[in-house]
Amino acid sequence: MAACKKDIAAWQPDVLILIDFPGFNLRIAEFAKAKGMLVCYYISPKVWAWNQKRVLKIKRIVDHLFCILPFEVDFYKNWDMEVDYVGNPLLDAIAAFSPEANFNLKHNPTGKKIIALLPGSRKQEISRLLPDMLAAAQNFSEYQFIVAGAPTFDQSYYDQYLNNSNIPVVFNATYDLLNNAYAALVTSGTATLETAIFEVPQVVLYKGGALSVTIARALVKIKFISLVNLIVNKKIVTELIQADCNVDTITSELEKITRNLLARQEMLDEYKFLLAKLGEPGASERTASLIVKYAAQKKAT
Repeated sequence: MAACKKDIAAWQPDVLILIDFPGFNLRIAEFAKAKGMLVCYYISPKVWAWNQKRVLKIKRIVDHLFCILPFEVDFYKNWDMEVDYVGNPLLDAIAAFSPEANFNLKHNPTGKKIIALLPGSRKQEISRLLPDMLAAAQNFSEYQFIVAGAPTFDQSYYDQYLNNSNIPVVFNATYDLLNNAYAALVTSGTATLETAIFEVPQVVLYKGGALSVTIARALVKIKFISLVNLIVNKKIVTELIQADCNVDTITSELEKITRNLLARQEMLDEYKFLLAKLGEPGASERTASLIVKYAAQKKAT
């Protein structure tokens, strides 16, 4: 921290651009603001979920905040703070995605419709959710299930859960998997929004430690856990949390988006509304243009 402040003071920049990581960045922002720099913050801290009073500090030390979730604009307005919604960088990543032409041939030789399993990237997520996902899969023999493997693990790690089943694991190919999927079971997190952008009907799953969930329920100020539902402020996708996240309910909800064509289509229609709210790709470019504009305005005053 001290070295970073020393470098900033030595370089004497006109603008400081901070990206996410609030614990560190808000301290640097406070220092830069005191030195008269224009402080721009790209990707709002998740203060709308917990510790909302932190907005008061952001309002005091950040000149321009660039948000990637549309509902954040209204949230900050409630605190008398104007922010810029620039779009979501996931749209850029997915727009730049080039599908693998032979994905189905390599990973789905049966030709069945694919159901993607996205059990997360952390060991606790995978250990708590993947066994239930795989157990539910036994009720859908007409589909090919495929697991999106996390890059921090290898095949041997997943083998302990697969028990010699015919369910493959693909690594570094989550977008290819979603691009070919008919439906998905998805751990709560960014992947829920990625799945929706690919227009894949999904069931969102979350299962945490009892103590951490109790604390979270006391502190967290939001009524949904998936970005999909948060962005539109209503239930589009089913969220199965804690005790509700079990093999029977997973099976029941997965049936709705695979075998119930009306329920499936309703979710796909709602996705269109979600995508309209997200806007177009180009979040980083819009952010850069606004920073240049605001810096010029500051110099002119």
